[in-house]
Amino acid sequence: MRPDPPTVGVEEEFLLLDPPTWRNVPAADELRVALPESLRERDHAQFRSSKVEMVTPVCATLAELSDRLAENRTAAAAAARRCGARLVAVGATPVAEPDLTEVDTPRFHAIVEQYGPIAQDPALCGCHVHVGVPSRELALEVCNHLRPWLPVIQAMGVNSPWYAGTDSRHASWRGIALERWPNLGPWPLLDSPEDYEQAVDELVGTGVMLDATMGLWWARPSTRYPTVEIRVGDVSPTADDAVLVAGLVRALVGTAVGDIAAGRPALRMPEQLLRAAHWNASHQGLGGTLTDLWERCARPAWELVDRLHETVAPALERHGDAALVAAGLDRLRTLGTGADRQRRAGDLPRALANLADQTAG
Repeated sequence: MRPDPPTVGVEEEFLLLDPPTWRNVPAADELRVALPESLRERDHAQFRSSKVEMVTPVCATLAELSDRLAENRTAAAAAARRCGARLVAVGATPVAEPDLTEVDTPRFHAIVEQYGPIAQDPALCGCHVHVGVPSRELALEVCNHLRPWLPVIQAMGVNSPWYAGTDSRHASWRGIALERWPNLGPWPLLDSPEDYEQAVDELVGTGVMLDATMGLWWARPSTRYPTVEIRVGDVSPTADDAVLVAGLVRALVGTAVGDIAAGRPALRMPEQLLRAAHWNASHQGLGGTLTDLWERCARPAWELVDRLHETVAPALERHGDAALVAAGLDRLRTLGTGADRQRRAGDLPRALANLADQTAG
């Protein structure tokens, strides 16, 4: 008998945009009221009123996850239209956000007081994948093992090429913009729960973080759930793209658990090279080279995607996800990343109109 696959859930962040101008619309409160009552608990309040987060329940299979993602997107897109906006799965504010006022809570006010203009950047949207892990100690070890693969996941998910109405020359402006936060970036290599608690206490104690929840590393043990949370990717253009990312992330976690049980250590690399690999992933997407952190050199992006797929293939088979993920990778190879698809539309208004239609499914 084989163990059940780990559970999986996804949090998706979206922007509310005005179709004529494609500027952000602060209508999140109105959207929440317009949602079907049964789905309102899946809408989690965000820092900015032009931003919506929809979360799935805990799912056992990718098919179930796909259904819940589609359900969330369809309902939220319809509610947005009733509020005079479009729900758009894009990683960064593409044109402008006239109202930069944070949502009125003591915590959000404290974030603005602490971080100033960094916190008042236009809104950014990610795709956060949660994978069930039975203990905090194992979750920490899993995060260590995921480090060299997360730039590849990041490059696959790039979906924010626009900034201030023009092409930013980066595939993920979200990834570039988040570099300024002191508490975001690669997971710090930590060897025990005690190391983790000490690192968090020191960051809070020195004023870098307001509290433990602001350790917003690309991979981290969730502060709320018994999961590893991967938050490196832009929000995906379609539900199918999000399912592909979730399937690969779940397989990476399953592979890491097997490596840990077999006594295989996590790869260690210079921190500056790991940070550079993430920057390069945001810049290039899959359109050029990525950083091979094993050989410490540049490789064609798709070589590393194929290596990732090969590495997690046994876990995909165990989870029953092999066929779905293979089809998703074929689709990604044919259509390109979200950034590729937006640029191919020809101009910004057409790109965002297409993306709003894709978001709604």
